[in-house]
Amino acid sequence: MPVTTSAPQQTENASPGEPQGFFKGFLKEAIELVVVTLLLLVLIRWGVAEARYIPSSSMEPTLQINDRLIVEKISGHLGKKIERGDILVFYPPPIEMSGKDLSNDILHLAGRYTGLPFFPNEPAFIKRVIGLPGDMIRIQAGQGVFINNQLLDESAYIKEVPNYSLNVLGDIRGRNMDMRSIQYETDPKHMSDPIMVPAGHLFMMGDNRNNSEDGHVWGFLDQKRVIGRAFLLIWRKLDPPTYPPNLQAQE
Repeated sequence: MPVTTSAPQQTENASPGEPQGFFKGFLKEAIELVVVTLLLLVLIRWGVAEARYIPSSSMEPTLQINDRLIVEKISGHLGKKIERGDILVFYPPPIEMSGKDLSNDILHLAGRYTGLPFFPNEPAFIKRVIGLPGDMIRIQAGQGVFINNQLLDESAYIKEVPNYSLNVLGDIRGRNMDMRSIQYETDPKHMSDPIMVPAGHLFMMGDNRNNSEDGHVWGFLDQKRVIGRAFLLIWRKLDPPTYPPNLQAQE
């Protein structure tokens, strides 16, 4: 019995428009990959951790310029209580930024949650928690920091004792990042009040007390501006040792 053959049938996708279908599929997968990557980036950066580097000497000797560290955020989301001595990374208060609150800027928010370099870079500070809500702060030049009239033992981490004094709210002043003179904002009739940390706020100081833009310049930090805790030092550049000239290699 003779066998007849039929012409091969074309599949639905096999058509002159097949290259167009390929590119549509490729574009779809690329978009999905970008979206998933961004979502994971935001989830990790917002909820888990982010990397930061130290641009100044304000936390010496604990942290050095160009140190790289991991800022941990999980404990904050789980409600772990902030304690005196914690080293926190935070967005500086608006008074330090000449009154600008970048938390209302869409592009800066995108930079916060993605860390991508093509968004505006928002500065962040790193300091140590010295005063907790309800604490009364007093600083005496040449002596140190007093918490509720008790001298705080900080010999384990500070570079040197402060060379300035803070006794009342009116003493909180200095220069901000733009080198403009700033004064702690309060009702003039309260300028002579003791320095009492308000509820929901912290008093932050750098370990390099005499070279740090911290609470003694701009006052109290709203806890809502905290990014996370300094958790792990991951990289530190070591300078080569300096030897006497007679021990250095001779050409």
